[in-house]
Order: sequence, then C-alpha cells, then structure tokens
Amino acid sequence: RLARANHQPVWVETCPQYLLLDERSYDTEDGMKFILSPPLRNVREQDKLWCGISDGAIDVVATDHCTFSMAQRLQISKGDFSRCPNGLPGVENRMQLLFSSGVMTGRITPERFVDLTSAMPSRLFGLWPQKGLLAPGSDGDVVIIDPNKRQQIQHRHLHDNADYSPWEGFTCQGAIVRTLSRGETIFCDGTFTGKAGRGRFLRRKPFVPPVL
Repeated sequence: RLARANHQPVWVETCPQYLLLDERSYDTEDGMKFILSPPLRNVREQDKLWCGISDGAIDVVATDHCTFSMAQRLQISKGDFSRCPNGLPGVENRMQLLFSSGVMTGRITPERFVDLTSAMPSRLFGLWPQKGLLAPGSDGDVVIIDPNKRQQIQHRHLHDNADYSPWEGFTCQGAIVRTLSRGETIFCDGTFTGKAGRGRFLRRKPFVPPVL
C-alpha cells in the first residue's frame, strides 16, 4: 500500500497456504511437509492477507507449486531442516480452496474470485483478452464449480508428482465438476479427458501498467 501510495507499479500475490495454514503445522510429526519460503505465520497474519484479498491490495492468488516428495526432502536435508527443499504442492487445489474459503464464506464475491484467479493473472502475463475473459474471440476456457457439492481433498485423487498433499483431509464447500479448454471439455467429474498434444504456444504481449 505504501509503494502504491508513492506511485510505484507494484503487484502482489499470495497463496492458499498463507491464507489457510499457520505456524502450528510445524509442531506436528509431519512438520517437514510444510517447509516453504516465506514460512507459515500466525493466524493474525492470515487476517491481514484476507483484508488485502477483499480490498484489492492483493492482485493474484497463485500456489508456488513444488512437487518434492518426502523421500527427496529427507535425502537432501539429511536431518538438517535448513537444507530441506522449499515449497508445497497444491496447484490442483488452488481454485477450489479459494472458492470454499473465500466465496462460500462471504469473504469475497464470485467476481473478485474470477479476478484473482483468472482475469488479473492473464493481464499480468500479457494474455488478455485471449485468456481471462469470456467474450467473442477469446479462447473459451471455463471452470465450472458446483457450490452445493462438498469434497474432501485426498492425495490419491490428485494428478501431481508429489507423494503427499498439505491439504489432505481438508473439506471444501464447492467442487470443480468440469473444465473446458478452448471450448473443449478436458476434465469432468474427477477425470482428465484431454488429449496429449492439444496444447498450443501462447504468444504474449508486454504488460503495460496503468498510469498511477
């Protein structure tokens, strides 16, 4: 806020782990699973982040997704936590976690959710309006969420290369039931249905910040 008040072009992101997990995770037997940078803080810091999410100070919710297995963490760290690879897996759960903890609790509106997860990232990466927008000429990428469906996160149902999830057992109100890429269904009811090779190169434009 201070940088923006001084007319600096600043954009801010946070991640679900900073909104929903706190430093108590380090006191468990699985504390190594939660080593990341910056580290998890206390609940009071979460409240500040949620304020930034709701009032626009934070622009994007990302993940910093890392798929280090527990075996890799143990092998590399050799008992020294300061040598443990940093980062958590979680890209597959990003939208569901934010929808459940943000939209369904009334912290943010559905429109703000779309801005944080799609519209603003597309602008920052120079992909707007091809991405991040539903309009003639745009790609038609759509995520459909059923707000009435409750779903418990279990790593055995995920599709990443990690061997655990920091969200294991976390119950979300709202579940992604279908994903469309360029108008074609590539995910439906927990099953990936896309075909290898259908991806395409995305040409990006320079991001031109608004005049502050």
